[in-house]
Amino acid sequence: MIISASTDYRAAAKRRLPPFLFHYIDGGSYSEHTLKRNVGDLADIELRQRVLNDMSELDLQTQLFDETLSLPVALSPVGLTGMYARRGEVQAARAAASKGIPFTLSTVSVCPIEEVAPACSRPLWFQLYVLKDRGFMKNVLERAKAAGVTTLVFTVDMPVPGARYRDAHSGMSGPGASVRRIAQAMVHPQWAWDVGLLGKPHDLGNISTYRGNPTGLEDYIGWLGDNFDPSVCWKDLEWIREFWDGPMIIKGILDPQDARDAVSFGADGIVVSNHGGRQLDGVLSSARALPPIADAVKGDLKILVDSGIRTGLDVVRMLALGADCTMLGRAFVYALAAAGEAGVANVLDLIEKEMRVAMVLTGARSIADINPGLLVQNAQ
Repeated sequence: MIISASTDYRAAAKRRLPPFLFHYIDGGSYSEHTLKRNVGDLADIELRQRVLNDMSELDLQTQLFDETLSLPVALSPVGLTGMYARRGEVQAARAAASKGIPFTLSTVSVCPIEEVAPACSRPLWFQLYVLKDRGFMKNVLERAKAAGVTTLVFTVDMPVPGARYRDAHSGMSGPGASVRRIAQAMVHPQWAWDVGLLGKPHDLGNISTYRGNPTGLEDYIGWLGDNFDPSVCWKDLEWIREFWDGPMIIKGILDPQDARDAVSFGADGIVVSNHGGRQLDGVLSSARALPPIADAVKGDLKILVDSGIRTGLDVVRMLALGADCTMLGRAFVYALAAAGEAGVANVLDLIEKEMRVAMVLTGARSIADINPGLLVQNAQ
């Protein structure tokens, strides 16, 4: 199919992937209302068009945690990215580095830190959950430091797994899941050959390295359920703040008071996020949650945002709502599934082009110029 827009990759990914993988990345929790609102509320944000301002020179670079980013974009942590293309985390990390932006490796990646970091020409970011197995957390943080990881993204909105009904329907989980996945792979021969056969081993690389034995997909859902910790509180993060001497970002903030608590804790940044609508259905979309959070803590730490961002126009909207940087999850995984590293590189190019159009037509010559003044009054 012809890819002319960043959003075209979703349909391309659906054609290529077995359903259990497509719906794992495409779905949300419960009835998926928040998943839909993430996209719909952001699309409803109205920008002020301005003309005749000599927009021949644009600067899309931004500074974040002593890093220079070519775009105000980072790739989000996405579990099992290595199942969407052969050694997918490595491919996505290379594409991000070639574009001059960060790639965030998930705790539950297929490829371990030690495989991804050497393949990437810029330092990785690494995402970690609060888990019951504190030994694993300490081990993986030590390995991240040794691999040159600079920035820690700490996900706090998953003390328990969300109710993701699509996963049971599609074969990611539930009775007979392994048989259903094999049957699906057989009717998707391109994926079965490139990823299913040549992309092995298919396990949770970071966890397998710690345990000393493979932790495969059959153990994935069970391991998550056994190790997520609903008792977690701010105090449980203190030892990590003391251990980690680089930038630390708290991901999963939707309330201004939680953002203020992150400042008090000493976080360097937050990600305004509802986990892509994959945790608690019915909460605010990121686009609606962002402005009051920016009002509360703008300037006290860096504000990143994810959930619902699919295009360069969406990036501009989020920056105008108060973010310092955005994070892409589904947008890059769809592209990875469809065309591997080249797909991720292309979707980032498309997002840059879409940003440039939006900046020219709103009179923003630099990222610093993208602010609430670009919004139609009361559009927030």
